[in-house]
This record gives sequence, C-alpha cells and structure tokens, in this order.
Amino acid sequence: QVQLVESGGGLVQPGGSLRLSCVASVHIFSFKSMGWYRQAPGKQRELVAHVDNSETTNYADSVKGRFTIYRDSAKNTVYLQMNSLKPEDTAVYYCNGISYKEYWGQGTQVTVSS
Repeated sequence: QVQLVESGGGLVQPGGSLRLSCVASVHIFSFKSMGWYRQAPGKQRELVAHVDNSETTNYADSVKGRFTIYRDSAKNTVYLQMNSLKPEDTAVYYCNGISYKEYWGQGTQVTVSS
C-alpha cells in the first residue's frame, strides 16, 4: 500500500518560514502529480501548490510569491517551502499524490501566531 507521511509543521511567528516534507513509500515518479492542500477551521480544503512530472507548478493566488513546491526524487520526498507566513496560513496541511488512484497523508498542523 502506498503511504504519504507529512512532517515539518509547527508554530511560527508572522513573517517566519517553515518547510513541510512529504515522504512517499514509493518513488515519487510513480505519481502523475503531487500537491499540497490545506484546511483551516470552518473552511473547505483548498489546493495550495501542485507539481507534475514535467515540473509544471500551480499555486493558489493567496500563496504565490511566498510558497514553493519542489521534489527530491532520490529521497522520495516533496517539499513545501513557506516564507513570509501570515496568520491566515494557519491550517492542517495535507500531502496528495495521484497515480491510478488518489493518496493522502494524515496532515501536519501549521500555526502562524505572535
């Protein structure tokens, strides 16, 4: 069974940075694409960042210029580098991968607060 495991969440001050990691139990090129989603209290889950195997990326308008998604295939890992964090970035962040079906990690909490 394919597993995705997120880590790197925590508490950070506004303007700070965090790097989230998603480690897959299979080679990440087994996926057609991978992405990061987030869900804040009282809100729908939303796409944050997405990357496919041609390295084409997409970002939510709210994070463009601040967040970067990238992959390290040797480590079977996808990262989300988050800079200039804002309180509204507070959410549970989930890793997603698509092959012949869709896979999800369990999520990692990011809290941005003074």
